Amino acid sequence: MFDKKSLLLITVLSTALIIGGFNSSAIADWQPSGPIKMMIAFKAGGGADTQARLIAEELKVRRGWEIIPSQVTGKGGLNLAKKIKKQPNDGTVIGIVVTETLGYNLVAAKRSGMQLKDFTTLTTTAGFQMGIVALTSNGWKTFQNVIKAAKGGQKIRFGVMSPRLADIAYLLGKANGVNFNIVMAKGGKGVMNGLNAGDIDVGFVAGIQTKAVQAGDMVNLASALSEPLKQSPEAPLLKDLGLEFNSDGYFMFIGPAGVPENARKAISEAIAEIVTDPSTKAGGFVNKAFGGAAVLKGAELDQFMAGQVKSAKALLKAASE
Repeated sequence: MFDKKSLLLITVLSTALIIGGFNSSAIADWQPSGPIKMMIAFKAGGGADTQARLIAEELKVRRGWEIIPSQVTGKGGLNLAKKIKKQPNDGTVIGIVVTETLGYNLVAAKRSGMQLKDFTTLTTTAGFQMGIVALTSNGWKTFQNVIKAAKGGQKIRFGVMSPRLADIAYLLGKANGVNFNIVMAKGGKGVMNGLNAGDIDVGFVAGIQTKAVQAGDMVNLASALSEPLKQSPEAPLLKDLGLEFNSDGYFMFIGPAGVPENARKAISEAIAEIVTDPSTKAGGFVNKAFGGAAVLKGAELDQFMAGQVKSAKALLKAASE
């Protein structure tokens, strides 16, 4: 026999389980009201575009969702952000950018009229293996060799592919008492091409240097992240080189502000499930091209992005001094 206290406890627990079951069911059963438009902030045919399109294919297979990918490129993802901000927030419009888009780029574009709160973050898919790279033929084995060459009178051309990385390169030189000649390139491939052509001496590259480093043609002189590079764990961090900033970032899916929580969770979990499964084409590609999946979603992603905005403000201030 149960006393009243035990019966009350059972009732409360049962109610909690039922509510939890309804919530899980609501997430699992969420379906878009029509095709999902997937905006891609990267040029067609590149690694980021390939990743997005493979995810779209698998969402169709696993969830039955019809995904319509399209390119919305330019201004470091801000063109996509501007367009997606005005779209329906019912889960039928999503976009893939980099976290830098809603961090540094949004903070720097003061006249855009956009803020982080104008968007719903969904999930990240992969991070960047961002290193400071040089040709081994230069004879540099460490970043200190580069600094020594600069102090000896050699003009060091430093390749970057975004304003944020330009600021980091400038401050890295300042912290080590040298002035780099900063060269803006179109993406990591542009930096790689510049290195191979001899037009750039060192540069930021976000993972596509892997084969060249393995072959011994290039060297990761430093990790531009807050943690060691997977391929070159012995390479120093930027903080070891006197700089408090780093280039941590991820590929990230977003939507307009106000996407309902059940839709947000359903979309986020569906994408995260795909990229963390190496048996899928998307998961296998993420492993090969970006060193594996890196998933942040929900409160964890919100916290990361708040930190990115704060760091961007500090970086812009430091670079202006």
